[in-house]
Amino acid sequence: MRVRESARLRYIRPAALILVLTSWCAGAAPCQADVITDWDTKATAVASPAALGERELAIVDLAMFDAVNSIERRYRAYVVREEGVEGSSPEAAAASAAATALARLHPEKAADFKTALDDYLKEPSATHGDVAKGMRLGELVAARVFDSRATDGATAVDPYRPRTQPAVYVPTATMVCPTWPTLRPFVIERPDRFRPGPPVALASAEWAADYNEVKAYGARNSVQRTPQQTETARFWLMTGPQAYHPIARQIVAARRMPLVDSARFMATFAAALTDAYIAVFDAKYRYEFWRPITAIRNGDIDGNPATETDPAWQPLDATPQHPEYPCAHCILSGTAAALIEFNRRAARCPGTFADEPDGTGGYTSLVDPGGIYDRSRECACLGRVPLPLLDTRRHGDGARHRQVRRRALRRAAEQSAPSGKIGRDPREITRFRGLRCGALSDCVR
Repeated sequence: MRVRESARLRYIRPAALILVLTSWCAGAAPCQADVITDWDTKATAVASPAALGERELAIVDLAMFDAVNSIERRYRAYVVREEGVEGSSPEAAAASAAATALARLHPEKAADFKTALDDYLKEPSATHGDVAKGMRLGELVAARVFDSRATDGATAVDPYRPRTQPAVYVPTATMVCPTWPTLRPFVIERPDRFRPGPPVALASAEWAADYNEVKAYGARNSVQRTPQQTETARFWLMTGPQAYHPIARQIVAARRMPLVDSARFMATFAAALTDAYIAVFDAKYRYEFWRPITAIRNGDIDGNPATETDPAWQPLDATPQHPEYPCAHCILSGTAAALIEFNRRAARCPGTFADEPDGTGGYTSLVDPGGIYDRSRECACLGRVPLPLLDTRRHGDGARHRQVRRRALRRAAEQSAPSGKIGRDPREITRFRGLRCGALSDCVR
């Protein structure tokens, strides 16, 4: 089992790598937040759960980027680059853009955001330049960015139709993101552009091996899962911007990015993660692959003699209401890791495991192939164990996954790069095991 785990768990590495960065970077100046990270933090605190919250952060961060870039004029705009805004306070523009976008996203809290903006701008050190002019700019840009997403499909009517037979009861819980297969992406052309191939065949030996591993290690009352593995599983219950954006903010602060570069990095980060969610849900609702609790309680109908049913099997944590395949955690983590690597300012940033009380387990680089990767065995028993862990040879030996990374990064760079300059070629990133649609099934519960 350990040899097999070692070979397969290498595909979990990007996810393990992403979720452990702390707030310091060796060799960097003392960490320092800015208006972009401050308001990204505020947006994260009120964000809707998981994918819905990531879309909200993308709108907020893109509004801040376009507002600051209208003043700095260093990059192409995502939606708009206003004219005649010289002398405006970039900090006021960013804060105003964030507050305006948040008020449009959460109108029931509009007064709270207005108060937070007023308080923020009272600090003498918070801004420079014409504050009033910057506030007007931020309001205008945020409205344009928000309106550009008004018809993206996020508020479409839930079309999900459960599979059933007449008079047969099926679970009635509302599904998670069933409209996202038709949601308009931020940077990739369409949701199904890089849809992976189907899940592993149920009659295969691979299915049986993964089934039995999940059954043994992922059970609520597992006797094979260690306490450390259970703790790791609990760590993985976090989703959405609350899981990923603190990492990006810590990088901005530790590397002391100029304001426009901070805005660009956070906007690209949020938009790409949202598109990763869109791609994930496109595939999930295309294949509608069963979750472990369904599979293991129905092991006698999968046509595989090596999968023995357990009618009382329970996972460590509650199963989310969306199909199993492909891996959402792995794809989101891989996307984040690839974007961090893409940004050369963020590529070298040592840290420790944020979730370990004793602070051990340091690693030397966010893109280091060793270090933290060696600890990925601890993720084998998340209580949401990957089922099944697919070999990338099923999908063109990883070529499809490299295409996803290249396209998303290229499009994101083109949206915000100076005219005629894109910067680091995303093809350089292909050595990194990042976004792997279909390389793993979902980390399940």
